[in-house]
Amino acid sequence: MRFARGGLAVVAALTTLVACSPGDEPPPAGNSVIAEERVGAAGIGDPDFPNDGNGGYDVAHYDLAVGYSPADKRLDGVATIRAAATQDLIRFNLDFTGLHVRGITVDGAPATFSRQGDELTVRPAKMITARSDFTVKVTYSGRPRPANDSANLGTYGFIPTSDGAFVASEPNGSKTWFPANDHPADKATFDFTITVPAGVTALANGEMTAEPTTKGGKTTYRWSERHPMATYLATATLGKFELRQGKTASGIPALAATDPRFKRSLDALYTRSAEITDYWATVFGPYPFSSTGGIVDDYSAGYALENQTKPLYGGFAPDEAIIAHELAHQWFGNSLTIKRWKDLWLNEGFATYAEWLWSEHKGKKTAEATFNELHARPASDPMWAYPPGRAKPDDLFNQSVYTRGGMTLHALRKAIGDETFFTLLRAWTSEHRYGNVTTEQFIDLAERLSGKDLDPLFDAWLFRPERPA
Repeated sequence: MRFARGGLAVVAALTTLVACSPGDEPPPAGNSVIAEERVGAAGIGDPDFPNDGNGGYDVAHYDLAVGYSPADKRLDGVATIRAAATQDLIRFNLDFTGLHVRGITVDGAPATFSRQGDELTVRPAKMITARSDFTVKVTYSGRPRPANDSANLGTYGFIPTSDGAFVASEPNGSKTWFPANDHPADKATFDFTITVPAGVTALANGEMTAEPTTKGGKTTYRWSERHPMATYLATATLGKFELRQGKTASGIPALAATDPRFKRSLDALYTRSAEITDYWATVFGPYPFSSTGGIVDDYSAGYALENQTKPLYGGFAPDEAIIAHELAHQWFGNSLTIKRWKDLWLNEGFATYAEWLWSEHKGKKTAEATFNELHARPASDPMWAYPPGRAKPDDLFNQSVYTRGGMTLHALRKAIGDETFFTLLRAWTSEHRYGNVTTEQFIDLAERLSGKDLDPLFDAWLFRPERPA
């Protein structure tokens, strides 16, 4: 994520409760512990966001069939979720808010369900045994209501617009438009079938798998993201768009789309996105996905989001620095995804440092000059009081996570030298490609490749609430 204008973001932890379905029966006397062991947890285990995600299963694939009418802002959806149980399950949860659930099946059999807050509790007709695969189908409809944190991040999730929808879900807004295990620790592949009024374009992650088909005044688009993806990176951005498609110089398929209001920026968005994708592949290692590009929509979000394969720019034509930031996220955040939100600097610090590397590459300000300017800030600057290695749940997108996170990487570069530093970046993206990562893993790899004790450096830059010497 990158803010188009200066600003911070705060994300509040959700505090919903879980209820049993009306059909739940109390366990037999003496078996309460056994029954409880067969209930999927209401959270995935992130202590900062205890009700995000869910326990007891891992999702392998989401198949989302969505119909949307901009005129009345109505969404009709069917989410088919393939998952594997990590324990016996007599019931489990999905994250889902706002929309009306019309019915649920598990492996084709009707299931009972209940809702409380953002938790959708599902009880299948029979117990799902540990290590078995199962399929959940949820049919739903209604008017999506985006998440809102007016004091900081603003509005996110599925956001209706005059001609469609702006869909940017970080950190936990995917549940505003489809039921999910909505936490980055559980990645999955995605298929999208999106039906909209003729004349409206539907853009989603990955690549189009068939030509759009129009019937009865409606057009259906099919997209597929075959690489694992965190739920917050999923998009179904809808509206009237100007498109440019082709390939980068290295042969990666590219698509740029702009709202007609930003038509003049289409060629620059396409050209810069292609150029930067190819350059990052030489710095960070091979591009991890099958296409690249970007979308500029006519919704004044004030931020950009690194939606996998299609970064989304909210109401502004991005400059090179912002494009460089969002495309660096395709490696740092998208291919390598954090296990817990506290390690957000692994996304934002790396993408911020990529901006400085791009400037250096283009013969403008060097990363060293940027670092020195920032380090000259007085000790009273609020940035020094916020250690970026521990992102706070009530101030997740604090500017320190970005700026001081980037400075950490430059301090590391100076300590271990350019050759080892850039070898480290490529090894980091290679060893954890499509996986989940932690700060401890990065520090261990840096020490292994450099042969140095780097604990004092990382402690000073990531974990101490003061200006490093």
